[in-house]
Amino acid sequence: MPLLYLRMLKTERYQHFVDYFSKHQPKPVTELHYDNPFQLLISVILSAQCTDKRINQVTPALFKRFPTPESLAASNADEVFTFIRSVSYPNNKAKHLVGMAKMLVDDFASQVPSDINELQKMPGVGRKTANVIASVIYDAPAIAVDTHVFRVSNRIGLTTRATTPLAVEKQLVKYLPQDVLGVAHHWLILHGRYICVARNPKCEICPLTWFCKYYEQTHTESYLQKAEASEKKKAEQKSKKRRLDIISKEFKKRSVDKDI
Repeated sequence: MPLLYLRMLKTERYQHFVDYFSKHQPKPVTELHYDNPFQLLISVILSAQCTDKRINQVTPALFKRFPTPESLAASNADEVFTFIRSVSYPNNKAKHLVGMAKMLVDDFASQVPSDINELQKMPGVGRKTANVIASVIYDAPAIAVDTHVFRVSNRIGLTTRATTPLAVEKQLVKYLPQDVLGVAHHWLILHGRYICVARNPKCEICPLTWFCKYYEQTHTESYLQKAEASEKKKAEQKSKKRRLDIISKEFKKRSVDKDI
């Protein structure tokens, strides 16, 4: 197995990645719920440092109250806040949503632009959000890099020494075929959300371990021995703590009985 890793070229690793997901997940979609570009733009702005599940819980009422850019632009941050109070950073996001809607109305004739640079002019829209809109709505050859994409790309070995989201994006754009850039975004997100999680990745059920650099590095004999020793030490500490708790309770009980 180690020899296979050493011989594998980066282009081969990318090919294995694309081949697997093209076969097993050919048409992935975002887990955010939306009916039109305006709604997706709102959802993606809200999703920054927040789960899609939470966003999907708050957006139905928000979309009903503000069905168009004009209705949202005519509102204010205080009113919008009442709909999104349960998401992360609701004050800032409320201001961003109103500002975004006003710019849509004033500068883009109430139409969500397809150009990444134009999208980034709006409040609350960074490069990641712009790439999501461009790829999902307009099928542009763009890939958004969030925490999942950043983590999984580095772990698998799709990227090398990429320490920033932009560096990850550049390497992915360089090596991935243009026609899969948009879906690769979803492949990486879903894999990171359900299998290659931040803590304790589920390598035992991961289908990519045979070409994954993280798996190679963390499943050597010495690494596994260290991990086993660490788990044993933790178990011993827990056992010691339980014994001390029992002794402490017994002393307290005897003290009470003596006072009586």
